[in-house]
Amino acid sequence: MSLAPGDHLRRSFLYRELAALDALFDEVNGHAAAMTCGGDTAQEIARARSLGLCDLSALRRVGYKGWNTAAWLAAQGASMGAESNRAYAQADGTRIARLAPGEALLLGTLHGGGALIDQLGAAWSMAHADGCFQVPREDVSCWLSVSGEHAAAMFAKLCGVDLRPAKFPLHAIAQTSVARLNAIVIRRDVGETLAYDLLTDIASAVYLWRALLDAMAEFDGAPVGLAAIRGLAGPQPSEG
Repeated sequence: MSLAPGDHLRRSFLYRELAALDALFDEVNGHAAAMTCGGDTAQEIARARSLGLCDLSALRRVGYKGWNTAAWLAAQGASMGAESNRAYAQADGTRIARLAPGEALLLGTLHGGGALIDQLGAAWSMAHADGCFQVPREDVSCWLSVSGEHAAAMFAKLCGVDLRPAKFPLHAIAQTSVARLNAIVIRRDVGETLAYDLLTDIASAVYLWRALLDAMAEFDGAPVGLAAIRGLAGPQPSEG
């Protein structure tokens, strides 16, 4: 039985947009997450391989910022290279997007996991992490996924950065403007399908969602649920 997102304490700013698509919701990470968007999962997987838009805002994410951020994360067992504007995979499936020498964004797994996020949250405090400050990304940033073979061509209508795979490699990050909004774009292919994570201010979620759908219409792109993106990724990995 599908959840009623309006009755759930934690839900995406996009839940009304998703409900209008006859989305079916389930609980992920304490949120009401749209698992399908009016079709069955197999249909939406096929759509996501061509051009799909998915709301990932129910998934785990947190930020850390400050002059001592890299050293503090390393001391807690996180693995992050020196290069900024690149995402680094962790053993538990979490990814660390290094946005600057002193700023990192951690993104949990597609299945709602984030053991490293929990570990860092338990270890962090103002008293014991001098020079490293926590940023509540789940409360301030919406998280979308744009996937499929037409994704880069669609982005060309909204973003000045060349996001074609030949120019924008796997794990690359662009901090740029998308549909006139400040946004973070991360190339994160899902299985064998080209895909991008897209994060911006949560108050602009509805505007960005509608702008993306408008740009996708030329390519017959449409929304998909979280189940489709999980389907592209394959079986759930274990968290180490």
